[in-house]
Formats: sequence, C-alpha cells, structure tokens
Amino acid sequence: MPMDRTARGILISFASYLAFSFSDASVKLIQGGLPPYESAFFGSLFGLAVLPFVRRRGEPWTDIFATSNVWLWLARFLISPASVIGSVVAFTHLPMAEAMALMFLLPVHSIILARLLLGERSGPARWAAVLVGLLGVLVALRPGLRELSIGHLGALVTGITGALKVMAFRAGRGRENSLALFGACLLGGIVVCGLLALPELVAPSPAQWAKLASYGLLAAVGNVLTMRATRLTPAAWLGPTQYSQILWALLFGYVLFGDTADGPMLLGLVLIAGSGLLTLLPRRTGA
Repeated sequence: MPMDRTARGILISFASYLAFSFSDASVKLIQGGLPPYESAFFGSLFGLAVLPFVRRRGEPWTDIFATSNVWLWLARFLISPASVIGSVVAFTHLPMAEAMALMFLLPVHSIILARLLLGERSGPARWAAVLVGLLGVLVALRPGLRELSIGHLGALVTGITGALKVMAFRAGRGRENSLALFGACLLGGIVVCGLLALPELVAPSPAQWAKLASYGLLAAVGNVLTMRATRLTPAAWLGPTQYSQILWALLFGYVLFGDTADGPMLLGLVLIAGSGLLTLLPRRTGA
C-alpha cells in the first residue's frame, strides 16, 4: 500500500535532520584547523547549491534581492552569518551533544522573542516550556561546577540568532518569495563571513576542502528536504522529528570524537527536548 503524504513528510523530515547532523560532524572534523569565519564562509558558498531547488521555474535570479521590506531582508542578511559562525565555534570547542543542548533552546528563545518583538501571547504551557528548557541547561551544563568556554557562547549565540531568523521569516511570511528568503541568508554568510575571514585567510588542505564541501552541501540538502517535508505534512507533525538530532549528536560524538555523556548531561538533554515538545502544543488548547 502506498505511503500517505503525512508519513512521507515525516520520513523526509527525519532524513533532513540526519543531513544536518552529518553537516555538523563535518565542520567539527576540521577541529579548528581553519578560522571559524573561513569555515562559515565556505559553508555558505557551498550552500548556494540549494538555490536552484528554491527558485520557481522562470523566476529571475534577481528576485534574490526582491523584498517587500528591505529591513527584514537586511535582518536575515546579518543574522544568518552570526548564527553560522556561532555554530562553527560551538561544534569546534564542544562535544556535539553539548553544543546541541544549547542550540535546542531555539524554541524557547522563539517564545520570548515572539512576545518581545511581535507581541505574540503565549499560554501557561509555553511559558512552562521556557522554565523546563532553562532547567535542562542548568542540569546539563552545571555552571559553577564545570568550566564554560567560548563554545558555550557560540552555541548560545546560535540559538538566539536562530530564533531571530525565525522571527524575520515569520514577519515576512506570505509576502516574500522563497528565493529572497533563503538567498539573503546565504549571501549574508558569504559576504560577512568572507570579509571577516580575509585578514587571516588560510588555504584549506584537500582533506579540509572535502569536509567544507560536506558541511555546506549537506546543510543545503537538509534545507531542501525540510522544505519538501513541510509541503507534505503539517508543521505540528514535523516538530518532534528535529529532536532526532540529539540521538545523532550522541552517536556521532561517540563514534567520531570519543565524546561521552554523563547522567546530568543526558537528563538535561531530555528536559531540553521536553521543553521543545511543549512549545508544539496547539494554541487552541490554551497552551
């Protein structure tokens, strides 16, 4: 019996997060051998491979600059490189699961920023999610009992800027074409990270080129698969699939880098994942 649209969308969504996880592992395999700005620049450059899949047939490439609100376009242009750089720094300096723990606070940041920037109201369940997520971070990272590093700052920046990018997408929803939405982010990574990388540009080795290509292209594949999944399946069904990245982060971290997660880290990850699932409760339930 053929698989229905919802099931296909869910499987494609799982595949997208596997692609993102391989992308994260690829940039971590560089192990700081290149400046983070440079890795972010080449990752964004390889990410241009996604644009032909976003562009509608017959749509002019100049539509990448088309926008109904130039400030929102510029916001995506500037926020995206900060997010990419933060991600590279986080995966360079932290175990994959630990970096993911902080990045997965993005739904929590989105609730807070939606209230502050868009005036959106949230019910008790969503504010409970904020508290559970923060508790998960405290349990996982145990500040004061273990040293925090620039990697933790990078992961935190990624979570916050990722939430800001979501706000920018939502503010332009229905008024912006997909080419401009994604193109602004990629161009921001190329231009901003490229300028930052110039003073200390290092020629990548063949092995580093392979890892950079894997990093950028797999992230592009992940974005294409995510878009495909959202066309097939309601977002409420797809939200929980993103937490498969935690399992991949634990697996790749252990197999590729020898990372291990202790009891508090695992408990913190469970709490953070739980907080994200709470944010998916339908608004009509009073959540």
